[in-house]
Amino acid sequence: MTNVHALVPDRPVARKRDADATRAAILAAAKVHFARSGYDGAFLRDIAADAGADAALINRYFGGKDGLFAAALKDSIRPDAISQWDRKTFGRDIAKMMANHAHQDNERMHAFQFLLRAATSPATAPLLNEAVQNRFLGPIRAWIGGEQAPARARIVASIFIGLLVERLIRDEPLADNEREAFIERTGTLLQSLVER
Repeated sequence: MTNVHALVPDRPVARKRDADATRAAILAAAKVHFARSGYDGAFLRDIAADAGADAALINRYFGGKDGLFAAALKDSIRPDAISQWDRKTFGRDIAKMMANHAHQDNERMHAFQFLLRAATSPATAPLLNEAVQNRFLGPIRAWIGGEQAPARARIVASIFIGLLVERLIRDEPLADNEREAFIERTGTLLQSLVER
């Protein structure tokens, strides 16, 4: 008896869409475009093309460019990283990270470039301010704790941001005696702000 199934070619199996993966790809592409071109210079069709997605999906997943920008902003400031800081070695750990070259940490520097562009645009600065208060300063305040936590948290955040800017414009990692002095002095300063 002939096996009917053997005579019928296999049907191609439809590939299941992975909405989470598509959404993540769009978000990753958006952060790169917003960092490079700012809000006004980033175009949805280019973001979608880099993500390998249809531009209509940006509206579906994020509600348009404003929603995509807000989601990218939120994803660029990750408060969970703050809770992983080691209080005993915080100052030195941050100082060593900042002594390195920015390109040794591409993802973080892309995120920071994006935040800098958001800060300089009147359209996006209010969104950045809200995100920084809720996702950066607030968690630092809670992590530092103790007396004068709001003031100490603000100083830590200001120094951290200033060091990121300096590292971003520096062409190479610090070396030799300058590196040692930088780590020692910066580490001592930051450590003094987190000790209760």
